Amino acid sequence: MMPGWMMARCNAIIVLCFLLTGCQVFQTPINDKSDGEIYRPPTLAVINQDSQQIQSTDSPQTAEITQMPTCTDNLVYTADLTIPDGTEVSPGAGLDKQWEVENQGTCNWNENYRLKFIGGEQLSASPEQALIPARSGTKTIIRIQMTAPQEAGNYRSAWQAYSPADEPFGDPIFIDFFVVESSTSP
Repeated sequence: MMPGWMMARCNAIIVLCFLLTGCQVFQTPINDKSDGEIYRPPTLAVINQDSQQIQSTDSPQTAEITQMPTCTDNLVYTADLTIPDGTEVSPGAGLDKQWEVENQGTCNWNENYRLKFIGGEQLSASPEQALIPARSGTKTIIRIQMTAPQEAGNYRSAWQAYSPADEPFGDPIFIDFFVVESSTSP
């Protein structure tokens, strides 16, 4: 009878042999043709631009150039999620403004899309911010952290989406609120 350690070693070698035989690599070429020729996809011809010689052929060859259709950008405002128009806030209050918008264009918004301040009061927010990435046809939430002014009054801040080509698009979005003096009771 074999000692226990030798039996364990033999079992490990047997398992290893089974595993290694299952790892054989078979390379079978994909062949869609019955004549045995392997399919190679067409490639573009490389033209030597240093050559000054032009060769003519008996049959003219023309290349048709097609451009991919460009996508369109469109942002549609759908709802104020926080701080509805006309909300009263205290002087210096932090404002967490959130809008629901929909990407109704055919372009997907990526990290190259921006949201820029275009008018009114900037409210201590950065004048240019990343537009949240959104696929075409989806809704998303735009959020900007702002601070209310110290002086009482009506305030409005306007923001616009910009494409990677720095072109404005879609509906502008706004925050519109009142700063009211806090009443002190005796």
